[in-house]
Amino acid sequence: MRKKRSAAAMSSQLIIRPIRRYFWLFLLPVVLAFIIGFVWPFIHGIYLSFCQFTTTSDASLTNSDGILIGLSNYLKALSDPTFVHAFWFTALFAIVSLILINILAFTVAYLLTQNIKGTNLFRTVFFMPNLIGGIVLGYIWSMIFDGILINFGTSIIMNTHLGFWGLMILMLWQQIGYMMIIYIAGLQAVPEDIIEASRIDGATKMQTLFKVTIPNVMPSITICTFLSLTNGFKLFDQNLALTGGEPTIFSFTPVYSAVKSTEMLALNIYNTFYGQGAGARGTAQAKAVLFFILVAVIGIIQLRATRNKEVQQ
Repeated sequence: MRKKRSAAAMSSQLIIRPIRRYFWLFLLPVVLAFIIGFVWPFIHGIYLSFCQFTTTSDASLTNSDGILIGLSNYLKALSDPTFVHAFWFTALFAIVSLILINILAFTVAYLLTQNIKGTNLFRTVFFMPNLIGGIVLGYIWSMIFDGILINFGTSIIMNTHLGFWGLMILMLWQQIGYMMIIYIAGLQAVPEDIIEASRIDGATKMQTLFKVTIPNVMPSITICTFLSLTNGFKLFDQNLALTGGEPTIFSFTPVYSAVKSTEMLALNIYNTFYGQGAGARGTAQAKAVLFFILVAVIGIIQLRATRNKEVQQ
């Protein structure tokens, strides 16, 4: 037995030793891909936010008059009424979708872990919308909504409230199934002995749910709230396909402005970059940097807030 163990130990050492010596060869391709695909574009994007440019190859830190641009792109972005409106619209959308997605996804997951017949079929059906691309979903739901709203003499792109709730329904339909899978995994990981102990102590189903089950599912809640919150802020393709930011609200005081009432932050950056000419591309890049900072800060705050409530099993 000792000879067998020593032989196994020797063979494992022979395998591990070259891996430890040449691990950087295995790590290098991944690191290079990360630097080329993320780190360098991110740094270059920050640089472009201080520039005026038509293409990235002709970026200049000074304008046509030779004046240093500095923070002027950021000041233009923060004073742009379309960007400010898009921020508040996106924030409202992200908060409402965060609440509705997680409540509905948890409810569905809880019901599907109660030994209901056809559970696997229901899981598949609820998850399937997540497999469809956002652009396709946007056009499908646009036809569905307009087919209904035409009977009332209106359209999804003619009313801000209809556009908001149309985007919300689309988001819920797409995201609930995905979050449901995460919640099901969390619910199935709750120790049965804890639930059984609560029943023996005379706890009702609601008491068991709120006092035992939900605290033990906090890791899943952390993941789902993070994903739904960041997805709500980053929504782009569904917004582009379903409403395109319409309807447009025109204002003539104090200055003329045309604000797309259902335009979210990602779509606003896109429209600024491609729709306002080459002179606005530096401003669009500054908006993108501000957008990144906003999503990163909100995500970190949310993760810290929910992780502090997780139960150690």
